[in-house]
Amino acid sequence: MTFAHSRDACGDDWPLVGRERELAAMDAVAADVLSGRPRVVQLEGSAGIGKSALLSTWWDRNGQFRVLRARCHPLERAFAFGAVRQLFKPLLAAVSESDRARLLEGSAAATLRALDDAAATDPLPESANVTASTLRELDALVSRLARRQPLLLAVDALQWIDQPSLRWLVHFIGRADSHPVLIAVTTRSAEGRRLDPLFAELVRPANCQTIVVEPLDVDGVGQLVRTLWGAEEPDAAFCAACHAATGGHPLFVRALLHQAQRSGVKPTTEFRDRIPTVTLSTLGGEISHRLCQASDEVVALARALAFLGDRKPPELLAAYCGTGRAVVQSAAEELRSLGLLRADGDPRFTHPVVRDTVLATLSPEELGVGHARAAQVSCLSGRPDEEVAAHLLAAGPVRGSWVLPALRRAATEALRRGAPETAVTYLRSALHQPLDEPERARVLLELGTAASHYDAALAISCVTGALEGLTDEAARSDALGVLAYSLLLSRGSRTDLSSVDRKIAALSERPTSGPGAADRELALRMSALRSWMEFERPSVTGPAPASPGGDDDLADRTAGERQLLAIRAFHALRAALPAPHVTALVERASVNLPAFSHDLFPLHYFVAQTLLYLDELDTADRLNRHLTREIAGRGMELLVSSLTVYRAVLALRRGNIAETLAAAQDAADHASPTGRLPYALTLDTIRIDALLAQGRVEAAERVAVTHAVAGQTEVAWERPRFLMSLAALRIAQGELRSGLSLLRECGHHSEALGTVSPALSPWRSRAVPVHLALGEAEAARALAEQELDLARRCRLPRALGVALRAAGAAAAGSRGLDMLAEAVTVLRPTPARLELARACHDFGVALLHRDDKRGARRTLREGLDLAVGCGATVLATRLEEGLHLAGGRVARSGSQGIRGLTAGEERVGTLAAQGYSNKQIAELLVVSLRTVETHLTGVYRKLGITGRPHLAAAMAEAGRPRGGSDPADS
Repeated sequence: MTFAHSRDACGDDWPLVGRERELAAMDAVAADVLSGRPRVVQLEGSAGIGKSALLSTWWDRNGQFRVLRARCHPLERAFAFGAVRQLFKPLLAAVSESDRARLLEGSAAATLRALDDAAATDPLPESANVTASTLRELDALVSRLARRQPLLLAVDALQWIDQPSLRWLVHFIGRADSHPVLIAVTTRSAEGRRLDPLFAELVRPANCQTIVVEPLDVDGVGQLVRTLWGAEEPDAAFCAACHAATGGHPLFVRALLHQAQRSGVKPTTEFRDRIPTVTLSTLGGEISHRLCQASDEVVALARALAFLGDRKPPELLAAYCGTGRAVVQSAAEELRSLGLLRADGDPRFTHPVVRDTVLATLSPEELGVGHARAAQVSCLSGRPDEEVAAHLLAAGPVRGSWVLPALRRAATEALRRGAPETAVTYLRSALHQPLDEPERARVLLELGTAASHYDAALAISCVTGALEGLTDEAARSDALGVLAYSLLLSRGSRTDLSSVDRKIAALSERPTSGPGAADRELALRMSALRSWMEFERPSVTGPAPASPGGDDDLADRTAGERQLLAIRAFHALRAALPAPHVTALVERASVNLPAFSHDLFPLHYFVAQTLLYLDELDTADRLNRHLTREIAGRGMELLVSSLTVYRAVLALRRGNIAETLAAAQDAADHASPTGRLPYALTLDTIRIDALLAQGRVEAAERVAVTHAVAGQTEVAWERPRFLMSLAALRIAQGELRSGLSLLRECGHHSEALGTVSPALSPWRSRAVPVHLALGEAEAARALAEQELDLARRCRLPRALGVALRAAGAAAAGSRGLDMLAEAVTVLRPTPARLELARACHDFGVALLHRDDKRGARRTLREGLDLAVGCGATVLATRLEEGLHLAGGRVARSGSQGIRGLTAGEERVGTLAAQGYSNKQIAELLVVSLRTVETHLTGVYRKLGITGRPHLAAAMAEAGRPRGGSDPADS
């Protein structure tokens, strides 16, 4: 059946009319973007309302942007970075090799994994950092493109976008700060994707201008009438009738006008009563009517296109239809004559409504059969595994020996591209295949490994099930590594670790086939995992199995050797062995530290803990930033929060109180699905210490009350540290006996856990001033001497300085004064600024009691500068009082200069003075925007300025050496 007019209802050969308001709004957003502010614009409306046409018309008339376009499809929701590939692959294919190399400079590996199908032959990288590197390098590619020309990323039908591409869009818009990039998306109204948090984040008002595309008014309908009837001026009543019949919906208007013209209707008053009502259902009826009059070959091709999607090669369409290529080409011409296929290029429907209509004519059973056939034909034709998998997901259960390998290959490719959620979707479908027990266990392990990237609870469930059926020892070792890692990230849920410990023990005790490298590596791996279990939950673990060889027998070549070296370093630290010995072990474990992966767990974990208490804070900070960058944008909320807690611990070890509280709040904002954080007790311990340093006793009590529960049945390594902080709170509240009791309990638990070193548990030095306040000098001296002996044994300057300060306070006469002087000298080169400020206070007060006012002023002023810089207001007040008694002047707020800034404040202030924006600083330092803002507020206050315009000059002035000193110090 043919028609007299080539312009058809579903075609796009119609002018855009009545959209002046929308075009003006898009122009305004574009002006923002061209001024250097990346934005998102969302065109929202019902199907066929003209969103895509509006977007195309806008960029055609605005030549300032380079346009990259993607059209999402329901079948491609499970494609890893499917929309991203549509955006960038045509561009990279069109440029020269040299230009392509420049665009991908430094990012080829990660970017090509996402964009190039050919990259699937590359070795699979460590899965834990694939997504992070892919997101970062896609950001870099867009930045390079935007520097050449403002960039428009147009994404049609965002409601059907794949999750990895959506995550990248959110990642980019959240970090881009000065690139002229406009992300323009079209979305159907009332689609379920609005419930997706990533979708909501992309189109939230702070980032996005939403333009609702409304139906046309009567004037707009009149313009379409003029387009179809040409020179004939339409009657106003006729146009009004057309508007009333269609509601002004452009697609319906076009269908109505096309049908009216075919029926001989003229755009005059006398024909207005012959205008029918057109809705989406009647438009579908028109499409169905045309197909019903077509040949079987034409209907088969329409169904093939509906299932396989647009722009598929004729050979694939022919295979689906079970016919030859010539028959497909002939059927395609007939579909074009029916107005259902576009006139240009490979076969594709004129509008998504055509596809919807074709599929709507099929029963659920027929839909399943159609997708199953599409999956099999695609697999036999060598199409990408993700296409095969998409059809398998849509088809429901499909049987065949080819199904399972296709799904597993698709999952592997999804992980390669950095899309673990997609891999989980494929592998869940694979579990519905007929599998024997070992094969099912392997699929469960793959599923758990993929899930561990973002859902620890799902990973635990899957890997626990896998362990029941895995017989290969290496596979069981891998499974236990993933399980232990996932348990670490879900420990806030109070998961019982005894079952996994039994599994580790059982695998450790199995006889091995011989003394080969593989068996030795397995033994090392199991020893490492059991050591982690003992550290996390000592009560569930018996004596750990002996590991092969001693420290000298362990090289640093294999993962197992490095894991065990890191664990031994930490245990040596806890046992108060000399610091050089501990340092040598951790350096062997961490030299050229590999990227994070499950089979290396818990290597990074113990390296990080050891570096922290060795006071290698710069190295620990670099490790934390490195790991944070690796997992950025991957949705691993629990691991992100754990690393943020570690950042808060680092800040507290440096004495940066404001930075500590900001990082603690960042960690608290990453709530887990269970509502608890992996290290909730550690986090609140940090918050109590920081709040007490600021004198906020009531706030510290509100934090402590949720954890101070008597009769804890299980003591983890976090508990003794919390007891010390709780004791400090009780002492600050005047409850000295209660505080002492808590400190003794801390000592009891520490000894039971094997923690001897005062670097980890300085409970004795904390008890010394309490005993002195109670008049128990002998008890104070005994505890002080014990801790000093341990501190000299472990040879860690911070621990020694703290012990010397306590011993100096407990000793009498010149011996005590010498100890306090030594404490200041020992602590001065360390990063322990807050401990140094406390030692300065005690030494300064002791000098004042000896009537050495000049020495007291000098020492107390040093301590005051440190305390103010740390934000330790309680200590600063005590130092000010001492300085006043010594006859010194107290500096006013805002005059401390660079010395008054914390390390975090100085880093942020320096970058801000160099012109970096808050977002850029957050990206460079791997911190949140809130942390940057907190630091800048502290910088402004301490430098006595009101904002950024004065920052560069104030930083330069504050950094100059002072020309004189306080006369009172002379």
